[in-house]
Amino acid sequence: MEFHTYFTTLDWFVVGGYLLATTLVGHFLKGKQSTIKDFFLGGRSLPWLAVSGSIIATEISGVTFIGVPGMVYAAGGNFTYLQWGIGSIIARVIVGIFFVRVFYQREIYSPYDYMGNQLGEGAKRLATLIFQIGGILGQSVRVLVAALTLKVVTPLEFNECIWIIGLFAVLWTLMGGMRTVIWTDVMQFFLFVGAGLLSFIWIISSLENGWSEFVQVSGEAGKFNLFNLTQDPAVGFTLWVAIIAVPFQNLSAFGVDQLNAQRMFCCRNEGDARKAMITSSAALLLTTLMLLIGAALFAYYEPFRNAGTEPAIFSEDSNFIFPVWIVTELPVGLRGLILAGIFAAAISSLDSILAALSQTTISLFRSQKSDQANMSRQLTQSRLLVIFWGITLSAFAIELDSLRGKVNVVVLAFGMISYTTGPMLGMFLAALFSPRVQAKGLALGFLFSFALVAYLRPDFYLILINYDIISQEQALQWSGLKEVDGKLKPTIHTAWAWPVTVFITWGTGLCFLRKK
Repeated sequence: MEFHTYFTTLDWFVVGGYLLATTLVGHFLKGKQSTIKDFFLGGRSLPWLAVSGSIIATEISGVTFIGVPGMVYAAGGNFTYLQWGIGSIIARVIVGIFFVRVFYQREIYSPYDYMGNQLGEGAKRLATLIFQIGGILGQSVRVLVAALTLKVVTPLEFNECIWIIGLFAVLWTLMGGMRTVIWTDVMQFFLFVGAGLLSFIWIISSLENGWSEFVQVSGEAGKFNLFNLTQDPAVGFTLWVAIIAVPFQNLSAFGVDQLNAQRMFCCRNEGDARKAMITSSAALLLTTLMLLIGAALFAYYEPFRNAGTEPAIFSEDSNFIFPVWIVTELPVGLRGLILAGIFAAAISSLDSILAALSQTTISLFRSQKSDQANMSRQLTQSRLLVIFWGITLSAFAIELDSLRGKVNVVVLAFGMISYTTGPMLGMFLAALFSPRVQAKGLALGFLFSFALVAYLRPDFYLILINYDIISQEQALQWSGLKEVDGKLKPTIHTAWAWPVTVFITWGTGLCFLRKK
């Protein structure tokens, strides 16, 4: 069924109008852009509430807005994903209280500058490389998810949808650097909240018996199950993972990953940065709202499932469920506004990572002496790097399309960053507590960590199988995976690798100490 026929000219005017309005706001609030400090730190003049909203908007992204409702709707889906919020809040408080303090001791642009000051330039280059690998892997998945929505409402090819999203992200980032990124994120934040609330209320009001039907149908299917106390190491969304492993992942994500950490450097002072980070825990409320939407969609499509008229595309990929409901059930104009929110979610995440990748790349070649003499040239180089990374990420997202339908994209998004999450935090802890560690020890620890995650996860093996390089039987022999219903499944969930790889990286580094 061609769902794009539901999307009218008026809907496109709404989408175009919103994107134009966001672009104009970003332009008027961009401020001066005469140095890389203006471009990457927003002149350190941004209010903490705006920074907090920007952190939330980037975290939510298209993966949460589309993938979470689809995950709940799918067979066996429930609210256990929300357990991870416990570890997320713990980590944000720790980052706000302890990490922010060391970041504001001197003017730096990223956690990797801090590592360079403590451990030397070799460690800084290693950390930058690891971040860039993780950024490309993780954010490409988010672009992929958002392109699913654009594919639903247009007759465009999938790769064309990805290039359109990438183009807008590059333009917004080039316009005003981090100031534009943060202020456009604030607009996305309010649209996320409004679109989510409106969608949920609309779905409930569409049910014959309203709220009671929603609670009964979704409750009987186990959609509201929140806590999972199983001790099966292959299950990821458990309470034990949430309180033991997730804090390590979120310490890295919010305190060491430049995608989020760069926002803290844009605040006026240490106190503002602390408030921005801790209050960004409100993102869990938006996640809860998207979980509720997934459960409501399950109740809404119950009659269609019973009658055998559920759209076939739902069984192929549950991530299509929310976009399809939007374009087929909401009135003209309103559907355009909500779809604009999903596009904006993708652009919000992508422009953030473009700024982060550009900044970390330029910092590899920037010295303190050259800052004053070559400000204009460095600013030009930064903008060229934004274009380069925009093309690279979009191209990688197109390649990842081969995995769509074979793995859950929410799980894939978290899995991709698993390769770098632990090593990044391990390096930061080494810089904080054992500055005599040498970069070669940390590099060796990263390689051990990467190999461990690759052994536990099916990602690389699925790619090799898709390109007919190896067979599934060979993948089972070479990995820590098992076969379930013809698919590769982990025997140990990758989340348990997050704390392990932190200490593998740090511990290996401690074996290579500089002389006093």
